[in-house]
Amino acid sequence: MASSCFKQQPLSTSIFSNPQPPYKHNLLHTNFTPSPKPEPTLLLLHYSTTSKNSSILCATSIDPPPSPSDQQPSPSTDVSVEVASATRDRRKIVRVAWEKLVRWSRSLRLKANTDVLERTNKVVVLGGGSFGTAMASHVAGRKEQMEVNMLVRDPQICQSINENHCNRKYFPDHKLPQNVIATMDAKTAFTGADFCLHAVPVQFSSSFLEGVAEHVEPGLPFISLSKGLELNTLRMMSQIIPQTLKNSRQPFVALSGPSFALELMNKLPTAMVVASKDKKLAKAVQQLLASKNLRISTTSDVTGVEIAGALKNVLAIAAGIVEGLDLGNNSMAALVAQGCSEIRWLSTKMGAKSTTISGLSGTGDIMLTCFVSLSRNRTVGVRLGSGETLDDILSSMNQVAEGVSTAGAVIALAQKYNVKMPVLTAVARIIDNELTPQKAVLELMNLPQVEEV
Repeated sequence: MASSCFKQQPLSTSIFSNPQPPYKHNLLHTNFTPSPKPEPTLLLLHYSTTSKNSSILCATSIDPPPSPSDQQPSPSTDVSVEVASATRDRRKIVRVAWEKLVRWSRSLRLKANTDVLERTNKVVVLGGGSFGTAMASHVAGRKEQMEVNMLVRDPQICQSINENHCNRKYFPDHKLPQNVIATMDAKTAFTGADFCLHAVPVQFSSSFLEGVAEHVEPGLPFISLSKGLELNTLRMMSQIIPQTLKNSRQPFVALSGPSFALELMNKLPTAMVVASKDKKLAKAVQQLLASKNLRISTTSDVTGVEIAGALKNVLAIAAGIVEGLDLGNNSMAALVAQGCSEIRWLSTKMGAKSTTISGLSGTGDIMLTCFVSLSRNRTVGVRLGSGETLDDILSSMNQVAEGVSTAGAVIALAQKYNVKMPVLTAVARIIDNELTPQKAVLELMNLPQVEEV
């Protein structure tokens, strides 16, 4: 709004009744440049009397309110616009990244080599336990024309697989593929085999292999599914298999990772890793096993995969003890974190890569066995923490908890490499009945306060 006033000559009568010649107004002129789109302005005129014989004519202009399009956005409007723009940009980035991932995946699938699966006609599985059965079912499902022989020692399991197509001891409600055949004859099982899946518990592997060694071809690749350390010798499966077969060149692959047999049987998404010094062999096993519900990664770090697979079972017992004692989530998190560090300390001293310990066969398997009730080793720990004796626990189980026998071997190995492992040592002492779970917790909590490493 603008206002201007200018003085007029004295008037004798009112401007509205003056009979004299019309009164001339001297208006104030201002040079200005009209806007491209002039808006109408309301001009108000009025007199202001300053004295008896003089008056002032005042002009007041009132500009119309600006239209919505001319108004400046408020700060809140600016923020809303910026947020909306940022959201669009973020979604575009995510969409582009996903599209690149899909294209990359599609191109690799097109280039994937399936020669190994196509030329594999027979696979032998050693052992009739839960995991051996699950892997036999998985491999048999990869190719209907493939023969999968399970070498078992239990005649009832052998009969149930061949007659009812199920392992009634471990999976009575799961049908096995028609091409899974059980046998108790080693020669029949090994004849013509292209791959061997070893699923015998570590502590029984030497004696089992000694009984079948004469039927094993020197070039037959062994894929070990067993996790643990041999109690007296501290050997891993990568040492047990070639030494027992008296063939240092026996092809060897370790298969590990977070995988419960039941979920494999139910075809739930699973990821595992195969480790071999022979990269071509690792790739071949990857082609044999990988499917739409099982991802297989490869690595050359056999030591890291095997040590992590063995020690995680001992750590799972410790996690179960914490659960059985009802010590809470804080204790559980602290214990598992400490256990992961101990596994890393020992494995890297033995030549393993620290990245392996943070991968599928390390952290992945540790999380599964420590936090999920399906874990046999965790179950042992829970029952120990609840006050049961080890003998009663083991006598009531129909599966082997490898961590029980591995615990003592782990501590002997730690002493060999001069590594302190408080949590895993406490588990070994509890298993040896030299320490109660409650006392172990007190001693661990009273250890010196040190810098985290």
